[in-house]
Amino acid sequence: MALPWWLATTACAPPLPQSGSLTDRLAFLFLSPCPQRALLGAVDLAFLAVSLVVVARRQCRGESAADAPEREALLHEPKPSLPLFRYALALAASAVFAAASVVLLALALLLQPSTPWRAVELAFLAVHAVAHVVAAWTVVAASGRGAVGDAPAAAAPPGHLRVFWLATGLGAALSSASAVIRGADDSLLFPDDLLTFAGLLVSLPLVYVASTGFTGHGTGTGDVEPEHAGEEAPAMPYAAASFLSRATFSWVNPLISKGYAVGSLSTDDVPMVSAGHRAEASYALFMSNWPAQGSRHPVAVALWLSFWPQFVLTAALGLANIAAMYVGPSLIDQFVEFIRRGGTPWDGLRLVIILLVGKAAQTLASHHYNFQGQLLGMRIRGALQTALYRKSLRLSSGARRAHGTGAIVNYMQVDAGMVSSAMHGLHGLWQMPLQIVVALLLLYAYLGPAVLMTLAVIAAVTVITAFVNKLGLDYQLKFIGARDSRIKALTEMLNHIRVIKLQAWEETFGGKVRELRLDELGWLVKLTFFMCTNNVVFSSFPLAMAVLVFGTYLASGGELDAGKVFTATSFFSMLNAPMRNFPQTIVSSMQAFVSLGRLNKFLSDTEIDSTAVDHVESVAAGAVAVKVQDGLFAWDVPASEAKGNRGQPGYGSEQEMETVLKGINVEVRRGKLTAVVGMVGSGKSSLLSCVMGEMHKLSGKVSICGSTAFVAQTAWIQNGTIQENILFGTPMHPDKYSEVIRACCLEKDIEMMDFGDQTEIGERGINLSGGQKQRIQLARAVYQDCDIYLLDDIFSAVDAHTGSAIFMECLKGILKKKTVILVTHQMDFLQNVDIIFVMKDGLVIQSGIYHELLASCSEFSVLVAAHHGSMEMAEEQGSQVQNTKTSQDTKSSNENGEMTAIAQSKETNSSKLIQEEEKEIGRVSWHVYKSYITEAWGWWGVVVFLAVSLLSEGFSMASNYWLSYETSGAAILNTSLFLGVYVLIVSATIVFGIISTLVVTFSGLHSAQAFFNKMFDSILRAPMSFFDTTPSGRILGRASSDQVKIDIVLVFYVGLATSLCISVVTSVAVTCQVAWPSVIAVLPLLLLNIWYRNHYIATSRELTRLQGVTEAPVIDHLTETFLGAPNVRCFRKENEFYQTNLDRINSNLRMSFHNYAANEWLGFRLELIGTLILCITAFLMISLPSNFIKKEFVGMSLSYGLSLNSLVYYTILISCMVESDMVAVERVTQYSTLPSEAAWEVADCLPSPNWPSRGDIDVNDLKVKYRENTPLILKGITINIKNGEKIGVVGRTGSGKSTLVQALFRLVEPTEGQIIIDGVDICGLGLHDLRSRFGVIPQEPVLFEGTVRSNIDPTGRYSEAEIWQALECCQLKDIVASKPEKLDALVADMGENWSVGQKQLLCFGRVILKRSRILFMDEATASVDSQTDATIQRIIRQEFAECTVISIAHRIPTVMDSDRVLVLDAGLVREFDSPSRLMARPSLFGAMVQEYANRSTSTQLMQLGASNSLD
Repeated sequence: MALPWWLATTACAPPLPQSGSLTDRLAFLFLSPCPQRALLGAVDLAFLAVSLVVVARRQCRGESAADAPEREALLHEPKPSLPLFRYALALAASAVFAAASVVLLALALLLQPSTPWRAVELAFLAVHAVAHVVAAWTVVAASGRGAVGDAPAAAAPPGHLRVFWLATGLGAALSSASAVIRGADDSLLFPDDLLTFAGLLVSLPLVYVASTGFTGHGTGTGDVEPEHAGEEAPAMPYAAASFLSRATFSWVNPLISKGYAVGSLSTDDVPMVSAGHRAEASYALFMSNWPAQGSRHPVAVALWLSFWPQFVLTAALGLANIAAMYVGPSLIDQFVEFIRRGGTPWDGLRLVIILLVGKAAQTLASHHYNFQGQLLGMRIRGALQTALYRKSLRLSSGARRAHGTGAIVNYMQVDAGMVSSAMHGLHGLWQMPLQIVVALLLLYAYLGPAVLMTLAVIAAVTVITAFVNKLGLDYQLKFIGARDSRIKALTEMLNHIRVIKLQAWEETFGGKVRELRLDELGWLVKLTFFMCTNNVVFSSFPLAMAVLVFGTYLASGGELDAGKVFTATSFFSMLNAPMRNFPQTIVSSMQAFVSLGRLNKFLSDTEIDSTAVDHVESVAAGAVAVKVQDGLFAWDVPASEAKGNRGQPGYGSEQEMETVLKGINVEVRRGKLTAVVGMVGSGKSSLLSCVMGEMHKLSGKVSICGSTAFVAQTAWIQNGTIQENILFGTPMHPDKYSEVIRACCLEKDIEMMDFGDQTEIGERGINLSGGQKQRIQLARAVYQDCDIYLLDDIFSAVDAHTGSAIFMECLKGILKKKTVILVTHQMDFLQNVDIIFVMKDGLVIQSGIYHELLASCSEFSVLVAAHHGSMEMAEEQGSQVQNTKTSQDTKSSNENGEMTAIAQSKETNSSKLIQEEEKEIGRVSWHVYKSYITEAWGWWGVVVFLAVSLLSEGFSMASNYWLSYETSGAAILNTSLFLGVYVLIVSATIVFGIISTLVVTFSGLHSAQAFFNKMFDSILRAPMSFFDTTPSGRILGRASSDQVKIDIVLVFYVGLATSLCISVVTSVAVTCQVAWPSVIAVLPLLLLNIWYRNHYIATSRELTRLQGVTEAPVIDHLTETFLGAPNVRCFRKENEFYQTNLDRINSNLRMSFHNYAANEWLGFRLELIGTLILCITAFLMISLPSNFIKKEFVGMSLSYGLSLNSLVYYTILISCMVESDMVAVERVTQYSTLPSEAAWEVADCLPSPNWPSRGDIDVNDLKVKYRENTPLILKGITINIKNGEKIGVVGRTGSGKSTLVQALFRLVEPTEGQIIIDGVDICGLGLHDLRSRFGVIPQEPVLFEGTVRSNIDPTGRYSEAEIWQALECCQLKDIVASKPEKLDALVADMGENWSVGQKQLLCFGRVILKRSRILFMDEATASVDSQTDATIQRIIRQEFAECTVISIAHRIPTVMDSDRVLVLDAGLVREFDSPSRLMARPSLFGAMVQEYANRSTSTQLMQLGASNSLD
């Protein structure tokens, strides 16, 4: 058999007469010896150029790498050693190549005659030698960097070197293939072909190392692997997979099989990802490339420098995909000619083989392009999420307020996702233009200058796109801003849902969220129609091109035949996918651009100054432990706050300084107990903050000697067990643990809880009383055994007995040798501290011991006098019972484990309060699909959409049949008739396509809003028990990422999946119609398609669900850490929290990784099946007798068949994605049918407008439990309260005080008994009718982001004069009036720009403004000093003289002037009488008064101090 000319020639240019066809030109380029050497030489030169760039960049970076933020190792681990075998293998192969090239170069110079072939050979060998010398040097350099701890070098060869090795191996394989064919014909080129075989053998080790890395786990360029990578290798199928297994995605087979067999997957079933793909590796790489200060786009720069090798690899795979996809259309004309005119069997078989190889190569390249792109996006997401978390731990106070919790959740959940997904999609921006250019060039060869008319269409589309995209970017910005605002408002509402329900503000705050949602929906509608416009324009683009090209070609005198027509339509149809995806690529690129801007601002925002405090780890006895010299400190305030403007979330990076502490000179010696006192707002808490380094130090010096512990005024509790909260990541020592529990008075609390210290605490400690939370966080600090303790008003939430016990057992006991700085409003303990600092207006005005300050400091004297005034009655009454000892005196401080929310049940045999998130199992229910597609317009909408879609596809088929019929040669072509009919059919296709798009868009948006409304209404009406047991991250996950899928993704995917299904059916029918026997082979392959699809969807569905389930813990941990960042920093627990965050992110990433792999596993197989269908059909076309073949439809059949493999794949993929994304509908629906609390309004039982008019309260045999099968908390309370009475409710911590208030508000429904107010049984009223008539000041003060006006009057009912009067009553008028914005002064998120005392006073102002007949106060004065407390009590007596007031308080003086005192103990009424009568007889109340009175004298405590010193 004669060899083709391109295998036999050694020429470097094809002979002109023989180089006409595209196939011959491609064969010459890739299979002829001279071009092969040229291609390999080009690879060598490209490698040398990239190596120079890499070296230059490394030199330029120089020392700057060490100065980049966060470049230091976060988790110091030993670095891996370089495996000797693979390193030696790579080095030896490169050295052999280099040496052989040098030897051959010398031989060629000496022996070869002077010919053009000799010049090519010499140039090739010279470049080859230099390239492999550089490669060998690169391997040695990588070894050197690995030896000194450069993890990326140790894990894998540099990316450009790996690409070079793979290209070298591919070139050797091509050359060897050519040599084998020449050898079969006895036409070998000596010695070149023999050397080619040797080169192939030497290149195989390089291909092996390039694929597996030096360690065998380096799967991506620049992978970073910690030491334990090798230990986990067996659990990482991808890392251990062979090259062939990776190429065919067979390594994911076990997971696919397990998902199909079991029907459900758990997190343990999904393998880990390799070390180089984990979040810590990506983050380390990202931060190592963080640019120096001054960069305008630091995130984009760092991402490019970190991940460019994989980005370039993806681009190369994309180019290979584009090159392979044009092979098929280029063969249509040759197939048509072969069928018409006949030919040798070899010619026909050659066409089929080329078609098979081209489509198989396209399948391989396209799916690895997709997988590598998704893998790149996953690594970027891991890096960004980790960086965001680290940044949230380091933000300054002003930056925290500028962004807020909701915005930071959006950065991590939405923006990081946008950027990561767009990184892969960016290739579409250059691929589509490139595909158009290539298609036009190839069409030019067939149709000539007529193709140039398409430039007009391209110009029109470009202009439209530019105009629309300008609008689209604006819409995108507005939409993201509106979405951020909604999530922020929803986050705030969830954080404060208890207060909102107590005040019956659900409609007010729910209305705010709904308004923001409507604003978001408005921009979503505009954005969606922008995307629809783009879709219509780009989907119509190929059709318009075909009309113009055919019309111009015919007008210029050309003759159309089936080969030309369907070659052209194939090229045009190939542009359909990129054209259809291009609008989405533009949108995602714009979204990524916006998100990058937001991430730039956040990651570049102000951080805590780590150098503000000088830390010394150890200190000698008696030395100074804390010292502040000439300190001037300020809080950084967002510019928007300083100017009184409310900025958009996430855009408040500019900060202004607000000086708070001036001239601070403080010195605390080791082992001393120091107290800090002062009026509300004097700067006490800020003093602790400056010591911790939380404030900006403008001048002065702060020194701390030793480790620090912090107990905040507002308790910060983690979601976990009590034991986990106390241990806080430190090892368990039982004796020490028991001692801490005892010293912090937690023994009885823990004993009375069903599961002891294994009882799980809800989110933000929601199921604990205020005192329990305070003591648990105190126990956490004490257990850490630090040197210095910073305690901020720890006695505010505990009763007198517990406070005394904590002071004696903890501060003067277990902490007696520690340095303690105590901020307090309790004057009782001051005589027993070593030194007191008195503060006023940010100054330490005086310091000294108690008696010195009493004599010399007027401010201190005022505070003490106010306290003494409140104590006079207690001491007077207490003297009556000093000698009366009852059994109640020694009663334990905690009689039961009463919690403010949900008690765990032993019957459930679980200590978990927060249960695992609900996850559906198996297929998404048909009911979910039905609810989505019929939500908008019912079944009529579905019928209309299907009808329009069928018409659109029908007209599209009709256009192709018309082309086929007219160009078959059966009749003379009438140009005007041909074009006229074709234009009409094409126009009908476009019109029905537009109608179909509009129908599905309107329907999708309507459904999205309906699902949001149902879910939000259900959440608003859910009982408190739901919020107590559900982390807010779960709710926010559904309201953000799941809602985004319903808003945007499903709107397009549902319509697209339907259209594709119709297209698949028509394509299979058209492909098989020419050679009908192909149906025999097609049917089994289609059944195999379905088999693969069923196996895939079972696993993909579960992985998608697990993605959602593992995403919520990431957000929960971020929110929890963000709220407690000062605590984490003070305890120096950043690395432990960072590791927890990494574990949660990695858990989510492994679900994503294996989901991506499963997608490509399916796609690879389905496209290969499609390729087989096409090739079988093509083979039958050339081999069956002519009477079996419909020749006129050959071109049309091949045109459809060429797109069949990708069409089948995308149809099944999109249908699977619809099912996966339907999980979002499923998850939202779960929260749309939550159990509801009682009705807000009951039409048949409306109270009168002025109810309650008197304020009489009758409680009859009230019993309360939190849920079935749990113990009673209130065990039969019967009390009668007359109108106008002032009732004080006291009891040990956990006695049932807060539960009684919850029962009166029906946050917890009574199990038995009645509560009658002014003759009305409240259990029959609507909840809003009940709660809105009461005034309440909760235990923890809550302010909402907004203004003073919106906080004191959230419902907007009262006039400005009334608001000012209320502010005056609560002693805030002067503070508010001093602000430039007055009532419109900004209140930051969580009220962070107000002190805790000021927040409590503002909450008090709400009640004064409301003037309810019944007022409830739950520890209302816990966070204010005694003088302010006395003022508040006076205001209550004046402003609420005729009101019924029920006050829960720990301070005995607070209730001493009450008309009666209710003493609760273990859920029962122990005493209920006037204070004087209770004091006149032995009583629990008398014992409490005596305890409190004793605290005002120093006798008992001095004795304790003496005994401690003896110890």
